[in-house]
Amino acid sequence: MTRLGQVISSIFTVVLAAVALAGCAPNNVASLAGNTPALSLEEFFEGETVAYGIFEDRFGSLKRQFRVNISGTVEGDTLTLDEDFLYDDGEKATRVWTITNKGAGADGLMRYSGTAEDIDGEASGTVAGNALRWTYSIDLITDDGTINVTFDDWIYQQDEHVAINRAYVSKFGIEIGSVTLVFLRGKVAAAVGPLNLEQWS
Repeated sequence: MTRLGQVISSIFTVVLAAVALAGCAPNNVASLAGNTPALSLEEFFEGETVAYGIFEDRFGSLKRQFRVNISGTVEGDTLTLDEDFLYDDGEKATRVWTITNKGAGADGLMRYSGTAEDIDGEASGTVAGNALRWTYSIDLITDDGTINVTFDDWIYQQDEHVAINRAYVSKFGIEIGSVTLVFLRGKVAAAVGPLNLEQWS
């Protein structure tokens, strides 16, 4: 069982024991179409990116910290992201995303789909303005078996080198936690990365 699975399982138990409030994730990416700089996943994530992140429970309590080295390659309409993680308790993890550009929908917004080994089914995403909404489900192993949770990811590009990611984690529509990451690319990533993934210090 992964440490993240333990954390989410315990948070979910607490939430079910309480009277849950409605989640606070945004839901209308199209409303951000006028925001700049315009986000292109392929342009932003091609090459080397580093990220710093935290996981908080739904009450805002810090549960985990982590850092990530990301290598992105683009071939045709496919973006591949090779991600290596280190958590503050020493756990290491990897994920490889294969993300396909599906082109513009009827509303003119760019659509994406994605797969990864630990993702349940297929992720789907929409880009509008400087933002991506990216949703998927993942099965996490816990002491009580497998728990399926949903991630509602929102990435907001700030400038050429920086993007901020807020992910809302839910079960049965109840928000149980959130993840915040800062992505650094280009010259900024080169100045601070690659990050040390051997030990937390």
